[in-house]
Order: sequence, then C-alpha cells, then structure tokens
Amino acid sequence: MRSSSPVLRSGLTVAAAALPLALAAVPAAAGPGISVSTTGSTVSVTTSACTQINGSWGTASLLTSSQGSFAQGRQVTLSGTSTSQSAAWSNVASGTYTVIVICSDGTTAGTQSVVVSPAPSPTRSPSPSASPSRGVMGGAGGSATDYGTVTLVAGGTLVGIGLFATGWYLRRRNRPYRL
Repeated sequence: MRSSSPVLRSGLTVAAAALPLALAAVPAAAGPGISVSTTGSTVSVTTSACTQINGSWGTASLLTSSQGSFAQGRQVTLSGTSTSQSAAWSNVASGTYTVIVICSDGTTAGTQSVVVSPAPSPTRSPSPSASPSRGVMGGAGGSATDYGTVTLVAGGTLVGIGLFATGWYLRRRNRPYRL
C-alpha cells in the first residue's frame, strides 16, 4: 500500500504556487547600466546604453556626498562608439562619490557609488651609503660590538709595541756576532 506524507504534499503545493510569483518578480531583461572604476585619483565610467543623437552620446556627472542633483556635479561629455561610451574625471580628491550617466535622449543609463582612496604617500627607501658605519659585522649574528675609546687605545698601543718589538728583533738578528 502506498501512502504519501501530508507534509511532503503541502510543501510541493507551496513551491508550485510560489514559482510563478518568483518568475514574475524578475525583470525580463536587465539594462546594461554603467561600470565605474578608479585608478589613483582618476574616476572613469563606461556604458553601452546610450545612442548618439545630434553628435552627442550624453553626459556623466560626478557628485560628492553634499551634492543632490545631476547639475551640481562635475559634468563630462560621453565619448566613444556605438558599442561603448565613456567619460573620466582626473584629480579627484579621496572620498565617496556618486556617478550618474544621462544619455542624450534624456534617459538615465545608470547610477553608481564609488570610493576614491587617498593616494599612498611615497615611502623613502634607504639610499646606499659609501661605506658601512661599523664595518662588515661578519660572524655569528649579533656578535659585532661597539668598543669604547679606552679599548681601542689599548689595542692600538699593543699593536704599536708589537711592531716596535718586531723591528728591534729583526735589526738585532741581522748584526754579525762581535766578540
């Protein structure tokens, strides 16, 4: 004997009823919109939604957060071809902006927010020096020591005494024996 669960049957009924509603909520074709990108302090926008009317593709505007309308922003005329139109703004300060593109026929191609990051400050790389300040520092890591003046004078004195003694010994050795 075959029996099906009432929960399974009610779940399938709800899914079948929800499917047409979900499909109706999705638009038939999404518009091409706009694509905004930043490189350093330059903001650029690209679209393929506009058509050329009387030699003009349309206008793009860059709005700060305090500006409310298209006319208040920095406006740039779109340029390009029938497949792609673009505009760019240079020397844009860091902050959050809104880019709006209005085609020459008066339709809005799209609106998108963009964040311009502050330019990284240049870092100074160490310049090569003519000679190391404390020698090569060879040997086991951390074995180089900065000796004081007294130690260096004592070492220099010992080297000087050694040189004097070597010279005295060699001079005495070269003399023939006298009786």
